[in-house]
Amino acid sequence: MSAVVEHAPGYRARRTLPLWVEAVRQLRRRRTLVMGGVLAALPFIVLAAFQLGGNTPGRDGRTSFIELATASGVNFSVTLLFMGTGFLLVIPVAVFCGDTVASEAGWSSLRYLLAAPVPRSRLLARKLTVGLAFSAGAVLLLPLVGLVVGTAAYGWGDLRLPTGATLPAAEALPRLGIAVAYVFLAELVIAALAFWLSTVTDAPLGAVGGAVFLSIITGVLDAVTALGDLRQWLPAHWQYAWADALQPKLEWGGMLQGVTLSVSYAVVLVALAFRGFARKDVVS
Repeated sequence: MSAVVEHAPGYRARRTLPLWVEAVRQLRRRRTLVMGGVLAALPFIVLAAFQLGGNTPGRDGRTSFIELATASGVNFSVTLLFMGTGFLLVIPVAVFCGDTVASEAGWSSLRYLLAAPVPRSRLLARKLTVGLAFSAGAVLLLPLVGLVVGTAAYGWGDLRLPTGATLPAAEALPRLGIAVAYVFLAELVIAALAFWLSTVTDAPLGAVGGAVFLSIITGVLDAVTALGDLRQWLPAHWQYAWADALQPKLEWGGMLQGVTLSVSYAVVLVALAFRGFARKDVVS
């Protein structure tokens, strides 16, 4: 005989855990407010550092985005994106996507959500969607506040490049938008890794810390030139490819390779998360 599953009258799986409910829950959490406050405050801290210390020439006569930070508001925004790439922006992405399922398990509320009943796939889809949305907001917040602060401090002007060329402000702004979008897409692998770890552990710190730690490891391995072409399989190898969007002639090659690699890893990790959670015994 086949098992008969009965539901309460009026139950509709698609109506459980509305997206806005999960978004509001995550928005009200202290870690969300702290993370947003830190990212919003960082441009003011960097501005104060430049005001106190001034600009210093690049080492060996080379110029980077940091040396050009005070050239215009757009330059200041690009500098903050440059500073955030590689580590600073990894943290909020790992937090928003890693502190999702694991936090519910840590609070012993996960089993009650599933008993509501919220289908497991719907629960994961809702949490991943909100986590990615908050991650995108974090990646956007830093250069956006930097653009406002930098324009107020240094004025609106063209984007000066380390090569000595310049981009008109009207052209540099959409190019900066492409760079920010690339940074978010490149961080998808970190988001997916943190999310997968969140489904296999009941410790949010383990999920977040594991994703950040592996991000650091891949960055270290990318610096090992002895690995040769193998480094191209590391997400960290392409993390600064967004700079190609800010060249006098827009270059897509590096960004396309970086996005393809990041999305490919992310799809596999998310699939592992859904597959593993569907078979997991939830006791917390």
